[in-house]
Amino acid sequence: MSQPVAPILSVNHLRVGFRKRGVETTAVHDVSLTVDRGEIVGLVGESGSGKSLTCRAALRLMPRGGRVTAGSVHVDGRDVLDMSNGELRALRAHTIGMIFQDPFTSLNPTLRIGRQLVETLRVNAGIADHAAHDRAVELLGQVEIPDPAARLRVYPHELSGGMRQRVMLALAIAANPRLLIADEPTTALDVSTQAQVLALIKRLREESGMSVLLVSHDFGVISAMCDRVVVMYGGFVVESGTIAQVYSAPRHPYTRALLDAVPDLTIPQPGYRRPTIQGPPLGTVAYQGGCPFEPRCRFARPECRHVDMSLPGRDDAHLSACPFVDASHVADIAAAVPTGGRQ
Repeated sequence: MSQPVAPILSVNHLRVGFRKRGVETTAVHDVSLTVDRGEIVGLVGESGSGKSLTCRAALRLMPRGGRVTAGSVHVDGRDVLDMSNGELRALRAHTIGMIFQDPFTSLNPTLRIGRQLVETLRVNAGIADHAAHDRAVELLGQVEIPDPAARLRVYPHELSGGMRQRVMLALAIAANPRLLIADEPTTALDVSTQAQVLALIKRLREESGMSVLLVSHDFGVISAMCDRVVVMYGGFVVESGTIAQVYSAPRHPYTRALLDAVPDLTIPQPGYRRPTIQGPPLGTVAYQGGCPFEPRCRFARPECRHVDMSLPGRDDAHLSACPFVDASHVADIAAAVPTGGRQ
């Protein structure tokens, strides 16, 4: 009997904190997620929910003052937190590629695009200069940049935002990584360019078989791109499941609130406004235990303040951290549960 194949990325009960002036602040409280080989997993939630920090932990690229205080991160079966600096460099060069939110701040403004690509290929793939130049042209063509040979000679500021993001994608896939982490790759791009970049990521995944962890606050993007979705709020995973499961029957009130807020262009009523999530996000309010969404939840009850937010371990089921909302009546539970929240 064959052994099950381990996920390309496995994050278990991750906790990330920041220490400043002797005071420890927790930003990611308890995150567990997996990305299987060849799979696209969406990581969705409001700004400040801990999505980017979770991704940075996979590469051990913590911002200044940040550190993993609990949990584990395994990439391709290896413990990232126990790796030496040399092992980390090899991991970042060959196993994981990452696209950050803003390509303009990720590219060196003083170097031509060709220099940056060739340097990456020489260091990460060990390719000689002439071959690296040819491979750089090939990569730009692969990410659908027109006239790739000419583009090697330009500086980042001479390219549009969409073109810069394509260059970042070329840099990320230069060494044929097995996992691509795309952290809000369409931020600040117009709608048509967003669609082009996302279609490109999907095509590259289909051609190479690489896995993708796609970070976004846009449920529309997640639904179009991903096989599974992980919903984060306040440094916790509050729900996870397949796209079909989460969209057809959201089990956590936060997930439902996000879906309710997605614009619906089919509604004809003049002046109609989508419902919004009331109150400030957790990032501006100290965490007091229990469900972090309770102060903003219209289904909240006193018991929510003592909920255990730990989701079960690896499971293909539709998981939710809310024990009080049944998926079978999530759409009309508002009539049965009074609005709550800490005063």
